[in-house]
Amino acid sequence: MKSISHLDTPAALVDVARMQRNIQRMQNRMNALGVRFRPHVKTAKSVDVTRAQIEAGAQGITVSTLKEAEQFYAAGIGDILYAVGIVPTKLPQVLALRERGCDLKIITDNVTSAIAIGDFAKAHHTEFEVWIEIDTDGHRSGIKPEDPVLLDVARVLEDGGLRVGGVMTHAGSSYEFDQHDALVAIAEQERAGAVRAAERLRAAGFDCPVVSVGSTPTALSAEHLEGVTEVRAGVYVFFDLVMRNVGVCTADDIALSVLTTVIGHQEEKGWAIVDAGWMAMSRDRGTQKQKQDFGYGQVCAEDGTLLDGYIMSGANQEHGIVSRLGEADADIARRFPVGTRLRILPNHACATAAQHPEYQAVLKDSELQIWPRFYGW
Repeated sequence: MKSISHLDTPAALVDVARMQRNIQRMQNRMNALGVRFRPHVKTAKSVDVTRAQIEAGAQGITVSTLKEAEQFYAAGIGDILYAVGIVPTKLPQVLALRERGCDLKIITDNVTSAIAIGDFAKAHHTEFEVWIEIDTDGHRSGIKPEDPVLLDVARVLEDGGLRVGGVMTHAGSSYEFDQHDALVAIAEQERAGAVRAAERLRAAGFDCPVVSVGSTPTALSAEHLEGVTEVRAGVYVFFDLVMRNVGVCTADDIALSVLTTVIGHQEEKGWAIVDAGWMAMSRDRGTQKQKQDFGYGQVCAEDGTLLDGYIMSGANQEHGIVSRLGEADADIARRFPVGTRLRILPNHACATAAQHPEYQAVLKDSELQIWPRFYGW
């Protein structure tokens, strides 16, 4: 049986026991709150991971690209929300998937796009289910709940023969907080804004069966979800150091790491050089503005034990720099001899996972399985 010690490095490791614990924690919370859970699969982009989420009780998935939708539909998952505003050039791909039987939903937040969807649908004698994106926190995209354009978009969609399937929002600004009370407040703001948008649509005579909210911090912090029908979240499946700093997990919950090998030293600088640079970890520096900066990742021993005070402080394309936080370690070469294997916990699981074509899934008794990943998009 191949063990971690025999893997080529760098390699992406998934601690399956931690992952399963994360999945069950989220599903239990959604069950307790009485809502359907639609995980965002862009984090792992893995059929093996997504099947574990569905086996735990998830209903449908969320994707960030139409290639993801194609791959997951080919794997037998048909209830899919494409949660990025649609552009007309992608409508032929949407139509092709729907004609093959995929229950693919698309979103918009503006009249121009709504008109284009309707025109395309009429030209091809078809119908799309469209959800309207709502802005509940000024984070990125969407229509504010009280904005008059909300009803304009719904009217254009209906006049175009399209089905208004519901509203959806994403409280991305929740990543900026690190106190429980603040997370509870942003979760309630997210819920209330989406529900208010749905109420306005229904009062104007439009169908709005789905009210979809979600981010990992708000999903794990909401005290109630009255009026919400489903929640979406993604990074919870692996967690990462950004989520650790937000306060919704600990380092012991992080299921994704990158296995690397010490290849040299700069002893006068207190550096160990490893063979995992930003091509293995990504350039994401998401912890830089948070309460604790982990550089490019938290260093662990080969068995996953945290090595407090050691981070990947720098990264070139194929080289990483491991050093002690705050001071040079004069004993770095003795502490981490050439050939030492380390694990690095990522700042942003989605970005780090994206650097690897497959996961080495670490099962019970350290047995390994290869889990393919949709790579490069």
